[in-house]
Amino acid sequence: MRPFGQLLGSYTVNDLGDSIGVVALSILVFDRTGDVAPTAGFFLVAKFLPALLSTGLTAHLDRMSLRRVLPAIYVIEALVFAALGFLAIGDRFFLPLILLLGLVDGTLAITGRGLTRGAVAATLQPHGLIAEGNALMNLGFAASSVFGAALAGALIAAFGVSTALFVDAASFLIIAALLASTRQLPQVEHHEYEPWRTRFRAGLSFARSHPLIRTLLVGQSLALICFTVVVPIEVIYAKESLGTNSAGFGLLLSAWGAGIVLGSLLYIGLKNRSGFGLIVFSSAMVGVAYLGMSQAHVLWLACAMSVVGGAGNGIQWVAVMTAMQEATPPEFQSRMSGLLESIGAAMPGIGFLLGGVLTVLGSPRTAFAFAGAGILLLAGLALLLRPAAERRAQTSTTTGSTIGRRLSRS
Repeated sequence: MRPFGQLLGSYTVNDLGDSIGVVALSILVFDRTGDVAPTAGFFLVAKFLPALLSTGLTAHLDRMSLRRVLPAIYVIEALVFAALGFLAIGDRFFLPLILLLGLVDGTLAITGRGLTRGAVAATLQPHGLIAEGNALMNLGFAASSVFGAALAGALIAAFGVSTALFVDAASFLIIAALLASTRQLPQVEHHEYEPWRTRFRAGLSFARSHPLIRTLLVGQSLALICFTVVVPIEVIYAKESLGTNSAGFGLLLSAWGAGIVLGSLLYIGLKNRSGFGLIVFSSAMVGVAYLGMSQAHVLWLACAMSVVGGAGNGIQWVAVMTAMQEATPPEFQSRMSGLLESIGAAMPGIGFLLGGVLTVLGSPRTAFAFAGAGILLLAGLALLLRPAAERRAQTSTTTGSTIGRRLSRS
């Protein structure tokens, strides 16, 4: 299916570029300022704030031609990274402008992913291939997550931060040209023009009124907080709790990435199973892995638990995305995908803060134990609440399209 290949490539390059950019810019900010506060501020501006802005931008752009909008997004991202590369040369560093450009890029990156997810759903849903498409996109995400940081480190070590940023800019120009030449990108029909604020409010109203969508979004928000509690303290866990070195820390991260790839592959074989069952089971895998890591005293055991947790991670996100897309009318696909992508960018900020507090009050093992217990608690609550949720979902399935059409005209 021709347009899916281009969409998959653009999504993967977007994630790869995001990984390279975050590594390069965090190194740039820390090296030039020598202070932790500006570096933390960069993550806040480039990762958290865009999650608040991108949902409205997605609502504004999803009514326009994807063949114009997506290439335009990637061209602007290329220009942003070219400007950042220029600022990384010599004494041109200017922190406020770096932060502003980081905000612009972060917002465009989330918006581009949301629009692409919506386009994938519109392309594959008529053929019943959403699950397969999401699994392949998750593989692309896993690959970009595993190799993006490593590629950034190699480029910076060999050629410097500015070169890494220029390479990033070039990659966005290539994918923009590819999408601009694609003539089969889907376009959702909208009956009349609506201001972006109206479309934004309609999307939120649809999410609130649809029981399954609401449950998925709230549940994933809470799960993501628990999933990301350990992220900022994992290096401390590796070096202090496990007593390993930087190479051991890299191995621990690689084990999780390998698990994500494994989980994405497993999902392809399990896609016909209950979506609810996959979400709960894969979430529980992450919870068990975190509890195991909280008790591990040797690197090999922690790595084994990381593979288990990564596999659960690889299944869980794609299962949630697929369940949401299958329950969403075509006119809301981009907005719901964009909303989920925004949640995926915003909730880690809370998790990061919580992980730091738990580590200060206890230890890295405390953070892992808290996160694991929280995830298993959420999985248990999901099992208890399943009957009521299924009844509401059954009701919403018969009225979802009608609700969607009514909200889109309100």
